Amino acid sequence: MSSPARAHRDRVLARRASAEAASGVKPLQHATAYELMLAKLDADRRRLKAVQSVKKKIEVKRELLPDYAGWIDGVLAGDSGVQDEVVMTVLVWRIDTEDYDGALAIADYALRHHLKLPGQYNRTLGCVLAEEFADQALRALAEKREPALEALERVDLLTAGEDMPDEVRAKLNKAIGLTLEAEQPEAAVERLRNALTLHAAVGVKKDIERIERAIRNKAGDKST
Repeated sequence: MSSPARAHRDRVLARRASAEAASGVKPLQHATAYELMLAKLDADRRRLKAVQSVKKKIEVKRELLPDYAGWIDGVLAGDSGVQDEVVMTVLVWRIDTEDYDGALAIADYALRHHLKLPGQYNRTLGCVLAEEFADQALRALAEKREPALEALERVDLLTAGEDMPDEVRAKLNKAIGLTLEAEQPEAAVERLRNALTLHAAVGVKKDIERIERAIRNKAGDKST
């Protein structure tokens, strides 16, 4: 568990290392503080690799993430835009653990500076954001839980100019559309039609029919 003193130290070291890297004094990958964080990250990855259960992996990530908070705060405050494997890995872990605000704080920084995900991730950052947030929302809907609409809409805005497969953007539109269904059915239909235009096999035709039927029925009730 990260103590306040350690978190403060990590913030200071992260800002110092990022500033040195940005100024050309010393590459970030050679900064001692960064090497220490990479060593910790490597050990934590080995711990996660030994866990087979996805649910248990998420629990372990929740346990580990506070140890990185000071480093992340320092990097974001420094705003140097230097490639940082620790920051980009924590971004993915925060999505996995449904820390959406924390993940999107990093995502905004990373997209502005065109940072890349670590080598083990084959997708671009924009693609990962759209697909992972969409998957989590669709899973929440399937489990009768309320998806994080605000987070979905922020991802939609952040990734609007990012290149990704049409299927992924269609999935994001589908997730937003189904989340909007209860409160904003007309907007939901528009989103679902966008998804269908992007990818014909996205699986929203019956959803569109159901929502449009509900809209018509509601309009009929009002006219009587």
